[in-house]
Amino acid sequence: MAEVRISAEPRTEFGKGGARRTRRSGRVPAVLYGHGTDPRHISLPARDFEHALRTDGANVLLALQIDGSDELALPKSIQRNPVRGSVEHIDLILVRRGEKITVEVAINIVGEVAPGGLLDQQLTTISVAAEATHIPSGFEVSIDGLEIGGAIHAKDVSLPSGTELETDPEAVVVHILAAPTQEELEADLASAEEELGAGAAGAAAIVEAEAETGEGDVVPDTQSGEGGPAESQAGEASAGGAGESSE
Repeated sequence: MAEVRISAEPRTEFGKGGARRTRRSGRVPAVLYGHGTDPRHISLPARDFEHALRTDGANVLLALQIDGSDELALPKSIQRNPVRGSVEHIDLILVRRGEKITVEVAINIVGEVAPGGLLDQQLTTISVAAEATHIPSGFEVSIDGLEIGGAIHAKDVSLPSGTELETDPEAVVVHILAAPTQEELEADLASAEEELGAGAAGAAAIVEAEAETGEGDVVPDTQSGEGGPAESQAGEASAGGAGESSE
């Protein structure tokens, strides 16, 4: 993996206000830490960092120029704006040449699904240990020739020399399922409609029963604070009580 050189600047403003001003100036707030050093608050050019991500992926190796010194770092965490998608903050971890580190590397599925099959990708990344300056940018997994019911496991992914698998070797990366037939889809749809109709009919019956009995239509009992009968029932009870007294 090639190193991407980026000029980093120390940050002296912190908090939400300082971060907003940093972003308005076209830079991204970041924190650099690792190897027992104190965290350093820096900023990176937003456009250069985004370009590096597009070109080399999330595990891009950055050669940071900070105050006349060079540091190698990898993005550990990237926070994006949920609406615009722009990078809002970066956590960077220091690495050294020759150091072996564990990273998540993306899996790219290539090839054609077998006729009548349905692709079921269960892993989008696998964890590997690799030398900091030789981190794979991604792994291609071909499904050409994979029959229905067949699967590719993590141990089947081809790794470059010097890279070791950290994910469970038996973990399923991709599986080919049998696609449902038109008859099966129609049967599932009919079953769902029957369940929906039964549920609606049941709810209507409950509402009708409550309307007939007056249950579920209560008003507070002002003396005890507990629920009492509905106003219509209370009125009938009062009228009945008055009639009995007059008799």
